[in-house]
Amino acid sequence: MTLNFVETAWLNAAHYNNAMDVYQTHLATKASKATGDAPKAAPVQAKSSNLVNKIQETRNNIKEALNKPSAASDSNLEARIESVEAENKALKTELAALTQRFSALESRLNNLGSGAAPAPKAAAPAPAEEDDDDDVDLFGSDDEDDAEAERIKAERVAAYNERKAAKEAKKGVLIAKSNIILDVKPWDDETDMAVLEAEVRKIETDGLLWGAAKLVAVGYGIKKLQICCVVEDDKVGTDFLEEEICALEDYVQSVDVAAFNKI
Repeated sequence: MTLNFVETAWLNAAHYNNAMDVYQTHLATKASKATGDAPKAAPVQAKSSNLVNKIQETRNNIKEALNKPSAASDSNLEARIESVEAENKALKTELAALTQRFSALESRLNNLGSGAAPAPKAAAPAPAEEDDDDDVDLFGSDDEDDAEAERIKAERVAAYNERKAAKEAKKGVLIAKSNIILDVKPWDDETDMAVLEAEVRKIETDGLLWGAAKLVAVGYGIKKLQICCVVEDDKVGTDFLEEEICALEDYVQSVDVAAFNKI
């Protein structure tokens, strides 16, 4: 029985301690009322007044720091003021220069407006050769006989053709040329591409010049021949090249024009 009471007391020790504190507080209050002493609240008031003093001291320190800026901030402010003054001076100088240039330009425009208009430039004379071509009259006068008109017309046409031929011989006739890239496809991967290229290059005609060539992979081990040539447009065309290359039936399956550029 005693053991159970001790275990219960140990488990409820917190309640017992709380009750003991309440009881001791009650006794202290009763004793202070009997003796007339004030409750022991002085330590709390002392702590509160000490905290207020520290807060006030901190505020005073902040005010002093704000009222007395550091030397570094003073020097930084002075440097910024000097920089602004220098920039202001440079802007004033530039503004004065621009004003002077504007005044000079305005004066110049006024002088141009008040002056006389410049005389038009004389047209350059046309070349004598061009005048010769313009002066050619391919038709005779209506007043002449038909036979005389035909004779004069023939003479003038012959003279015109002679001058034209002389000009072309002097300047040289411009020959139109083109750069063509052809894709030549073989029958299969067993076709000897070196022999195919040699056979293509054997095709010769006036106005045809073969250039560089390379092999381009198509797929499944098959490669096509891509060959370049330069032709004179009046002498050689793409139809001629395709017909001549397709004539190599043992090697060539088809021919396509990959690129065609005028030179």
